[in-house]
Amino acid sequence: MAISDPIADMLTRIRNGAKAKFNSVDIPGSTLKTEVAKILKNEGYVRNYKFLKDGKQGILRVYLKYGEAQSNVIYGLKRVSKPSRRVYVRCKDIKPIYNGMGITILSTSKGIMTDKKSAPGKSRRRDSLQRLVGGLETVQRFRVQRLWGYAKSTDVA
Repeated sequence: MAISDPIADMLTRIRNGAKAKFNSVDIPGSTLKTEVAKILKNEGYVRNYKFLKDGKQGILRVYLKYGEAQSNVIYGLKRVSKPSRRVYVRCKDIKPIYNGMGITILSTSKGIMTDKKSAPGKSRRRDSLQRLVGGLETVQRFRVQRLWGYAKSTDVA
């Protein structure tokens, strides 16, 4: 069966796996999904990820992360831009999610990046993103939110 929105499928698998308290979830692999998993790992939302070659497109295995008493670290996972409704945003319109407790992952002409690419502070973040992307005219995005009180750790699967 063909998947019309592979990123939404990835987010749904992560969301469902976290609700079911799975240790890891397997996702059909692609370069874009690997970059998104890399950002989720660097921001502390998942423990690790691994790309497994299987002779076809590969499998991306994402190891989920839980807090104290097996509570989910990922609170919300929302796809903002969809195939049926593309959402583009200018650099000056990128707002922090839950006062910095969440991230927005952006697909730009310079690759996949987060809204926290630079040091904290509205003007510094905006200036850095504009320099990095040359104005950042339009981007596609989705949001990831973190539960309050859980700090990023460096444990690896």
